[in-house]
Amino acid sequence: MKNYKIAVIPGDGTGPEVVDEGLKVLEAIAEKCDFKYETESFDFGGERYLKTNEVLPESAVEDLKKFDSIFLGAIGHPDVKAGILEKGILLKLRFDLDQYINLRPVTLYDERFCPIKDKKPEDINFTVVRENSEGLYKGLGEFQNKGTADEVAIQTSYNTRKGVERCLRYAFDYTQKYSKKKMLTLCGKTNVLTYAFDLWERTFYEVAKEYPDIKTDYAHVDATTMWFVKNPEWFDVIVTDNMFGDIITDLGAMIQGGMGIAAGGNINPNGVSMFEPIGGSAPKYTGKNVINPLAAICSVGMLLKEIGEIKASEMVETSAKLVVREKLQSLAAGRMGYSTAEVGDLVVKNLK
Repeated sequence: MKNYKIAVIPGDGTGPEVVDEGLKVLEAIAEKCDFKYETESFDFGGERYLKTNEVLPESAVEDLKKFDSIFLGAIGHPDVKAGILEKGILLKLRFDLDQYINLRPVTLYDERFCPIKDKKPEDINFTVVRENSEGLYKGLGEFQNKGTADEVAIQTSYNTRKGVERCLRYAFDYTQKYSKKKMLTLCGKTNVLTYAFDLWERTFYEVAKEYPDIKTDYAHVDATTMWFVKNPEWFDVIVTDNMFGDIITDLGAMIQGGMGIAAGGNINPNGVSMFEPIGGSAPKYTGKNVINPLAAICSVGMLLKEIGEIKASEMVETSAKLVVREKLQSLAAGRMGYSTAEVGDLVVKNLK
């Protein structure tokens, strides 16, 4: 019987509440699928920072490398200046653990919750593979003549052949393994970002030669946002850079029903990956037992898939889908018709 070590970072706001429901589902599915796991909780987040003035202890990254996976609730505290926790915890962990892929499935479970008229679940079912370690998020740049009328702010998009190619190879492999349409779209801006996306486009088509069974396509990022709304059924797997991926996945979350159902993974295929609901800490709902835990529960499903528990992962997604279709009145906090804990209970009850 396999035994996994899972690090848990409940985090801020409603993070601990949704993490509790994710762990409730994990406990139930482990029993059904005959595997064992142990968890260790880490108090990284706003409360710790306010008490200690330390964002992450020096040992954090090395400690987390000892685990098979990481389950994160949320980072973001109203009493901490925006950017301190996000950069000091989220970006640092992604970079230092070399989680160079951000994986975002965009799946509509029920057309009632789609803001686009006449779109069905079969129309919205694609995945975004976002490069997660380079681009504008490297934080490279400078001010010139700061505070004067001649001030210039320069932000550099840093893209390496090695970083771009490993992201593209992951996307091709993912398309080959999991996609039904076997189509991969590169999302970029080759007509304006003529250095960065020249590298992306050249590498994309060079790597594509090694995957003759996969159809390839290209779309500008502005056109991609347009087609997400007008014809989302055109997409299968999309690969893009860090900034564009950050933007289009939020739009993807909206067309699949909102942040309450949107799960994501920060992937290191050869190391430790981290899974989280992408909706943030939602502090105004803290402690009210009204936040939607399904994004966190679906993150557990992604975690299970990554560590090789495929059957368990499929069971979690199937149950979540059934709960959305047959039980919930809404995916929004406070309007589901059930409390946070009751939604977790429903997913457990319907694991089959």
